[in-house]
Amino acid sequence: MSRTIFEKGASGKSGDYIHENDCPVDQEKLVIQRNTPMNLPRIGEQGVIRHFCELASRNYHIDKGIYPLGSCTMKYNPVVHEEIAGRGEFGGLHPEQDPADVQGALELMYNLQESLCEICGMDAFSLQPAAGAHGELTGMMIARAYFQDRGEERRTVLVPDSAHGTNPASVAICGFTPETIKSDSRGMIDPDLLREKVNGQTAVLMLTLPNTLGLFEKDLKEIIEIVHQAGALIYMDGANMNALMGIVRPGEAGVDIMHVNLHKTFSTPHGGGGPGSGPIGVLGHLADYLPVPRPVRKGQSYDLDFESEKSIGKIHSYYGNFNVFIKAYAYILRLGAEGLREVSENAVINANYLMNLVKKNFTVKYPGPCMHEFVASSDPLREYGVKTLDVAKRLLDLGVHAPTVYFPLIVSEALMIEPVETEKKETLDQFASLLERVATEAAEDPQVLKDAPVNTPVRRLDEVRAARNPDFRWSPDGNPAEES
Repeated sequence: MSRTIFEKGASGKSGDYIHENDCPVDQEKLVIQRNTPMNLPRIGEQGVIRHFCELASRNYHIDKGIYPLGSCTMKYNPVVHEEIAGRGEFGGLHPEQDPADVQGALELMYNLQESLCEICGMDAFSLQPAAGAHGELTGMMIARAYFQDRGEERRTVLVPDSAHGTNPASVAICGFTPETIKSDSRGMIDPDLLREKVNGQTAVLMLTLPNTLGLFEKDLKEIIEIVHQAGALIYMDGANMNALMGIVRPGEAGVDIMHVNLHKTFSTPHGGGGPGSGPIGVLGHLADYLPVPRPVRKGQSYDLDFESEKSIGKIHSYYGNFNVFIKAYAYILRLGAEGLREVSENAVINANYLMNLVKKNFTVKYPGPCMHEFVASSDPLREYGVKTLDVAKRLLDLGVHAPTVYFPLIVSEALMIEPVETEKKETLDQFASLLERVATEAAEDPQVLKDAPVNTPVRRLDEVRAARNPDFRWSPDGNPAEES
């Protein structure tokens, strides 16, 4: 095992990274003041560079190869967008500057809001949510405020079993009670079952569209009519919007509230906890409930509007992840309406092409046609004692990232695969051939899969322990580091 950067810096040699503060500081005005040393590793600049380059060489990322994580849309992120976002004119901004000094930034944010309205068919957007789940939470807060304003005590939110896993949590945090709707034999919502579920207590139906099986709800119009007739709202989890751009405008279909993931659909890097952005959009009757402030245009200039008595308030310390806005807006401008539609068309074509290759060796319970992703199953390999986890770990040995595993829960031994539109046919063929090789190995020598991975920096980890007892800090004695 390689040494940590703290161990490498044990000699005490260091470069002068941090200059003395040459700005006058009024200590009494400091909200947070450090009382102990920062405990940075004492290591020179070249040592730092070598350390992190060596770690990066072990990591898997989209620039190395296909990243088929279902529901994550791990598409290629154009380098030119990074160059634009890295310009000093953007990086030097401060969120507390006077709006008159940041007209360009406000114009960009306003135009991005308007672009998302056009793409999604919504009347108003807020850019504040910092992630998809944050967007879901904001949507539920808007729904709660809406019904409180109307004097209605609606407590139930219907969540299909094919929805994203964070949906029930967002519902519960806002004080609603999530109620599951089971998928029918098609992997979709049964309108007749929905009629039985909807009543005067129903506040919202949360739809993931396309759902996590990669399927579009064919009865969408009827589903929306059932919910609206009961006085409830339709919320759309738009994390899978990569399948719909230029094809479906959810607001025109009757969706009341939705979020989109800029870090998925609009090609800004994500993973490892960020950066992210989950703007929330609404139809006109809910616009007053959006978080404030929102960028607005006043004549030829731009400002931040804090005036909204019904607003749920702020859900971000400032206005959202501005660096992500830049990249997403550049992506939208670069492609235009026709280009965005082509993105979604190619994503759907790639997914269906790969699905038809994969189902030769793995089962596909809901064969579609699918949208941008599909869910296969390793059930045929169980007769050899092989599980989906074994398949995933073997793929790591073969040099590619594994798909999302064991989700959605309604598919046994699930492999959730999303190839995205930026992958070439040759790459899809190669990935399918690797899955075929794994299936062959399972039948001929299953122990190879059970021992995997053997070529990665670490072997199989205790994932349950890691989730329940995470330790993110290194200390010389092996105990969690303390800091005041």
